[in-house]
Amino acid sequence: MKQNVTVQLDQAIIRDAKVLAARRSSSLSKLLSDQIRLIAAQEADYEHTKKLALARLDKGYALGGTKMPTREEIYSR
Repeated sequence: MKQNVTVQLDQAIIRDAKVLAARRSSSLSKLLSDQIRLIAAQEADYEHTKKLALARLDKGYALGGTKMPTREEIYSR
C-alpha cells in the first residue's frame, strides 16, 4: 500500500533532487523512497553488527597466557 507524504524542503534541495532523479531516469518519489530504504537497511545492518560485536566482547577472547594470581596469593603473609 502506498501513501502520500508531505515534506518541506528548501527550493535549492528540491531542484538538486529533481536533477539527480532525472540523471538516474527516475522520479523524485522513487529517488527518495530508494534512499530511505537504503538508510533503513544500513541502520539495521549496523544494529545487527553492533549486537554481534558486543556479544563477542561479553564472551571474551583467549589471548594465551596463564591465569593471574589473586591478590591474596600474591600478598600471602
